Amino acid sequence: MDRTDDVTTHVAFTPSVKAIQAERGSRLQYARTAPRLGYQSATTDGLEDFLAEVDTAFLATASADGQPYAQHRGGPKGFIRILDATTLGFADYLGNRQYISAGNLQDNPRAFLILMDYAHQRRIKLWGTARIVRDDAALLDRLRPDGYRARVDQALLFTLGTWDINCPQHIPQKFDAADVAAALQRLHTRIAALESENAALRAIQGADLGRP
Repeated sequence: MDRTDDVTTHVAFTPSVKAIQAERGSRLQYARTAPRLGYQSATTDGLEDFLAEVDTAFLATASADGQPYAQHRGGPKGFIRILDATTLGFADYLGNRQYISAGNLQDNPRAFLILMDYAHQRRIKLWGTARIVRDDAALLDRLRPDGYRARVDQALLFTLGTWDINCPQHIPQKFDAADVAAALQRLHTRIAALESENAALRAIQGADLGRP
């Protein structure tokens, strides 16, 4: 039985994809292991935890005639919020006003998000549909990150079709500059404390040696 006909995997495993898998020898493997691939159609605690650490995302859309377009979206960690079991949302800030993604979504609501966690060499892929919301002040306030100085222009709501935690192979390990700076500060603080402790011990030792 080909279990990749399941609703959570057919979005990725189209007939053409399956044909190429069969040609190159991986079709049987995926047909057998599909239930363990990790494809899911709703949010989970694991996805929520992942999103809490995400500060950058890549959003892909396509025009009515299929012309693809990918755009970076970013903000403070956790800027992508889970709104319900199948909906994610994030504030879209005022930028260069090209509105290519917004225009694409008017004609073709299908969208794709890829989220990277370079520090832990993980990535998540999300297939679904998306729409732009501009006239909902309560939603914009809900999605606006606290303390982030950027003008919110609109909101993007992403409805999940399926998502998957992808293989970590070939993901370079990189660390956020702020995380590195914080780690270095902790290290410098610890070194300073040890140096102070060492100086105090030397002083005590010197005093003991100077006694008659």
